[in-house]
Amino acid sequence: MKKLTLKLYLIFFSISFSCAQTENPPRIELGDESYIYLEKIVDGIDIPWGISFIDNNEFLVTDKKGVLYHVINGKKIQVKGLPEIVVNRQGGLLDVKIDKDFEINRNIYFTASVSSRGNNESNTALYKAKYKDYNISDLQLLYKANPDSDQYRHYGGSILLNENHIYFTIGDRANRDVLPQDLTKDGGKIYRLNLDGSIPSDNPFIDVDGAIDAIWSYGHRNPQGIISGGPGVIIAHEHGPRGGDEINIIQERDSIREMPLLSRNYGWPIVSNGINYNGTKFTNITASEETEPPLYYWTPSIAPSGMIMLKSDIYPKWTGNIFVGSLKFRYLERIELIGSYVHKREKLLDRIGRVRQVVEGPDGYIYIGVENKGIFKLIPSVVNIPKESTE
Repeated sequence: MKKLTLKLYLIFFSISFSCAQTENPPRIELGDESYIYLEKIVDGIDIPWGISFIDNNEFLVTDKKGVLYHVINGKKIQVKGLPEIVVNRQGGLLDVKIDKDFEINRNIYFTASVSSRGNNESNTALYKAKYKDYNISDLQLLYKANPDSDQYRHYGGSILLNENHIYFTIGDRANRDVLPQDLTKDGGKIYRLNLDGSIPSDNPFIDVDGAIDAIWSYGHRNPQGIISGGPGVIIAHEHGPRGGDEINIIQERDSIREMPLLSRNYGWPIVSNGINYNGTKFTNITASEETEPPLYYWTPSIAPSGMIMLKSDIYPKWTGNIFVGSLKFRYLERIELIGSYVHKREKLLDRIGRVRQVVEGPDGYIYIGVENKGIFKLIPSVVNIPKESTE
């Protein structure tokens, strides 16, 4: 019996060792949290998937279970008028964004997993609506991925708005070998529409026979963070399998290659730095001249969620840094860039919980949504900031 136990232990140890993944440099450092503290803004939200500010004291927040809240000075009020939503493991009410001209047009945008046939099969949908006095009206379905699926994974769902366009993500819906590399099918893509839902005439695949006109980039697994990286630049991150979570740069124009089939392909699942969850490989290719390389990849995976590039100067020396929530390791990650190179990674709020969302408020402060804990405001502790940091 002892020999059998020893053999099983050795087998387990050898499997675990062979499947271990070395951390991709730079190694993450533990941040000094004496310079910051948290203020709880609101609680009672199970999974705060999306947060979008109306003004300094008001914001909308989605709870993945299918509830939209309007928070005013820390008090949450449930919004009425949402469409029927299919809630499952990763599906539900996802992101929400306030229109840039909200005070004039009252427009909001949101994503959710919905069914075309009224059953449990679903796919990602993008909606536009009017919002006033805790009610949604004039609901418009701008885009719905097809076909519906009984899989409960990889909906994507993140939204980015700029002055003229809306970008949104749809994951591979657990169909990695079919959808991400096929331009005639939804899934594993980032999409771009005009704000009214029409197709921009300069979308990259609009002249490709059979391709879905709304596609902006492809070869993605499950992109759940998308932000502006400056004029003509989009930064998006996505969940890898075991290892290989990625940060990708998508250019407004094909600045390096003339062919969008190459310059818009981010590789999944042909190219990846990840492996299967059981430790086996699904590809031996980690780089290809026919796909775009990531700006950075996390190994091991951190399960990235919300993301911002900080614009304000409220936090000394953090302006221009990227902040990403980690669902797996339950912290907020700060990333310093030098050009397109990740120079430093820092772990903040270690073990606070599953950081689902990160946003910068109109007041310049960082707000984070933590599953089953609430939404917090990250405040610099002026007393502890070194003098040289405030100059």
